[in-house]
Amino acid sequence: MGWLLSDAKACTMVGPDYIPGQSHYFGGGAIETALNPTVLVILVITAVLILVLPRKYVIVPALVTSILVPLGQAVVAGGMHWQVYRLVVVCGLLRVVVGGVSSRQPLFAGGFTLIDRAFVICMAAQAIGFVLQYMQTDALVNQFGVLLDFLGAYVFLRFAIRDQADIFRALKCLAVLTVVLGVCMVREQITLNNIFGNFGLGRSVPEIREGKIRSQGSFQHSLTAGTFGAILLPLFFLLWKNGRARVLAVSGIIGCTAMTICSHSSTPLLTYVAGILGTCIWFLRQKMRRLRWVLVGSVLALQIVMKAPFWFLIAHIDLTGGSSGYHRALLIDMFIRHFWDWWLIGTKDAGSWDYDLWDQQNQFVSAGETGGLIALIFFVAVISYSFAFLGKARRIVEGRRREWEVWFLGCSLFATITGFFGVNLYDQSKIVYVALLAMIVAVTAPILKDQADKRPSTDPADAQSGSDARPAVTSDSDPEVLAAY
Repeated sequence: MGWLLSDAKACTMVGPDYIPGQSHYFGGGAIETALNPTVLVILVITAVLILVLPRKYVIVPALVTSILVPLGQAVVAGGMHWQVYRLVVVCGLLRVVVGGVSSRQPLFAGGFTLIDRAFVICMAAQAIGFVLQYMQTDALVNQFGVLLDFLGAYVFLRFAIRDQADIFRALKCLAVLTVVLGVCMVREQITLNNIFGNFGLGRSVPEIREGKIRSQGSFQHSLTAGTFGAILLPLFFLLWKNGRARVLAVSGIIGCTAMTICSHSSTPLLTYVAGILGTCIWFLRQKMRRLRWVLVGSVLALQIVMKAPFWFLIAHIDLTGGSSGYHRALLIDMFIRHFWDWWLIGTKDAGSWDYDLWDQQNQFVSAGETGGLIALIFFVAVISYSFAFLGKARRIVEGRRREWEVWFLGCSLFATITGFFGVNLYDQSKIVYVALLAMIVAVTAPILKDQADKRPSTDPADAQSGSDARPAVTSDSDPEVLAAY
């Protein structure tokens, strides 16, 4: 047993069968159970609450426990590492099964949409590609854990977040959590001690780079901690705009700001700025198509005038004095240059491309290197469909209060994409991404469905059945409308 120390991953306990480049514990990690008695009590209470509470409230204990308990707290059973986060997901999936059997309502709001399909295919492609790369039992176990982390959590959150009320309930909970984490990360700055080190984090002393303390809270690294907080900023703007929980909204904004600043990392700061920028261009909401073409033209112009490829602009971004911008740019560059190495099923040899390139601190690169071109395409498709749903829904509700709701979700997604160019959400921070996707579907699906229902029917039988007949969705309906329907 030893410790793997790296710039982008916090201290991760590893075993003899550890798979390089993977931060997940299935297939490697601690060789015995490490579960603090306090954490055990919290886990039991959380499991009971998830299974017995009304559906609309199960999101609260799930978020609290999965976010605040570090990944180091795990039960080792049958050679598998059941982290607290994964145990919470398992309890959530059990509740989904119970809810599916006992309820007459659809299991997921809006049905099985294009976003859902793209997400499932992306995760399946990554799992299959990874297993084919290693052809080991440990790799199969590893990917079972990854599927629980992402796909299992996504299924549970799609079940738990169905409507506007569920979204605001989750945001209120997240606001409280960011305040707690923000206070703890400020405390790290003052005392040079991380209180979560006593609960399975693996380290009590935060990392110091270029003389700056990089707080990490309950997360595995300051990058994921700061990015987690920054992604939530536009969602707390949404909570404020709602007008019913402004104290919590302001508290959340202060908390996520503290998390971003205390991380002392460029990626969280850029993510934070992206969320603010998205909010500020509200007045351009009707000209987004034109804005996108301006961005494309700007990128092409940069490619023409720059000596290096345009993505090397990242190398010049250093907001904290200790940024790894060049590594991020080189990661993208080598990823493109070595396309034929990873396009089929991904690759496990990225570390040989250049120094330290095993460190996949780019979510797009991580998807491609793990599952090949198919995984990358559907990873981008998830984002593309999400923006398409949001754009169409915004146009439908234009001029109404819900337009702001749709816009702020888009701002948070834009901030998330910005963060993806500098961080790989490999710890419990991943829950903010899957929760955001669940919120997007919960908001847009009913809007798109109502629009589809209003389309005139082309079936003569419907025309003869009177006003009570349900309008049909015509064959020329947009794919997003059909999917939500």
